[in-house]
Amino acid sequence: MRKPDHQQPRLFYSFCPESLIADDHPLRPIKTMVEESLKAMDDRFAKMYSSFARPSIPPERLLKGLLLQVLFTIRSERALMEHIRFNLLYRWFVGLDLQDPVWDPSTFSKNRDRLIDADIALEFLKKVVAKADEEGLLSAAHFSVDRTLLEAWASLKSFRPKDEPPSEDPPAQGRNEEVDFHGEKRSNATHASTTDPEARLAKRVRAKKPSSHSQAMCLWKTVTVWLSMDWSPKPREPANAKKLLR
Repeated sequence: MRKPDHQQPRLFYSFCPESLIADDHPLRPIKTMVEESLKAMDDRFAKMYSSFARPSIPPERLLKGLLLQVLFTIRSERALMEHIRFNLLYRWFVGLDLQDPVWDPSTFSKNRDRLIDADIALEFLKKVVAKADEEGLLSAAHFSVDRTLLEAWASLKSFRPKDEPPSEDPPAQGRNEEVDFHGEKRSNATHASTTDPEARLAKRVRAKKPSSHSQAMCLWKTVTVWLSMDWSPKPREPANAKKLLR
């Protein structure tokens, strides 16, 4: 017998979001490790924030949100807020209840910069790595170093000649400004991005056209333990690797 598709939502639900997360989900041990590291930083958080005035985003939840952005390669804070809004797994990880409002992306970004400027984010990652070492996830017997290209958010249209005077016209509204760069020779020596000065023109081995990238150097043992953002030619890879090993 066919069951009719009557879609009448319930008025009340009674369940815990954690009950929907599989017992063997990879985020469960990560959440435990992260919360232990954040608990050890409680005194540092207390010194950063005032005891009165309007409450800010809890730094513990902010750092867990940033960790989700890295783990799931979410392209921006605005997209991260959207994912947290409808994804119960993300809500459970950062500690938001079903009815808790999601933060404004601009407010989230400002609070993120505050933690980065105070070296809180770096200290948090160091504690997570130390916790991973305690759990036996790292090994001193073997390590690897590799370099990779990360796609930057700068578009090819944003690369303009370095000696070009700034335009007095107001920026175009809506879509990107029309730029005809076909047939124009561009290189990092002559062109730079107007929206992301750290982006560089690069081409992967099998790519036909160059695109904007940033360069990262990774050091890992069993898991990645250090990451350095830098732009350097191949001969500097050994020197950068020695910096990471220190």
